[in-house]
Amino acid sequence: MIFETHAHYEDERFSKDREELLQQFPEAGIDYAVNVGSSMETSRQCMELAQQYDFIYAAVGVHPDHVAALTDADMEQLARWCHAPGVVALGEIGLDYYYEEPERSIQQEWFARQLEVAYREHMPVIVHSRDAAEDTMRILKEHHGVELSGIIHCFGYSKEMAAEFVKMGFDIGVGGVVTFKNARRLVEVVEATDLSHIVLETDCPYMAPVPHRGERNSSLFIPHIAEKIAQIKGVSVETVYEQTMANARRIYRINQ
Repeated sequence: MIFETHAHYEDERFSKDREELLQQFPEAGIDYAVNVGSSMETSRQCMELAQQYDFIYAAVGVHPDHVAALTDADMEQLARWCHAPGVVALGEIGLDYYYEEPERSIQQEWFARQLEVAYREHMPVIVHSRDAAEDTMRILKEHHGVELSGIIHCFGYSKEMAAEFVKMGFDIGVGGVVTFKNARRLVEVVEATDLSHIVLETDCPYMAPVPHRGERNSSLFIPHIAEKIAQIKGVSVETVYEQTMANARRIYRINQ
């Protein structure tokens, strides 16, 4: 009873065994997975995967690292893709200030533009925010963030900032980092955030949880994340699975 809210199975690191890996999902208890675009090309690939597997859905959008070449025509294309079969969100979009490029002003412009697309097309969003908490919050507030819903992916800020995002209507994406020894801040976020606003994610092939840190990540490692959350919250792993499943289905509007 697992809902993987953020994966990148179009990545070339899955080229050799993608089909074999995905076929293990039903037996592993993975009921749903959302494959998330980071560019126009990977968004296309995500939609193709969603057509191949009943349990895979797609998100379409352009990560801040890849926004410099975006055009008005791309925004029109994203708007059309929002209504393609299997597409459940616009993402991942946002801000990443870890590196100097693209320029912050360019990232901010295209983050805002993609939020506007999501608002017009009535789509939830998956937000990538790294070293950019204040600008992320500001742009969300200026561009329909209160009216949108979605996930703050790979959450890396304080429990106070998490509470602000939750108040706006967003859920907190928790992945393998919560199992790391230096994850004190994320542990505090999980402690302080009601389980009704937490979702499970891997961001695979990146950031595998302990005891697989350094390996290629996959949704098969989600139990390590769920077990850590259960430990922090003082609840059963089954409770974590059930609540995060309900949360993800609510966000992505997937009904049985």
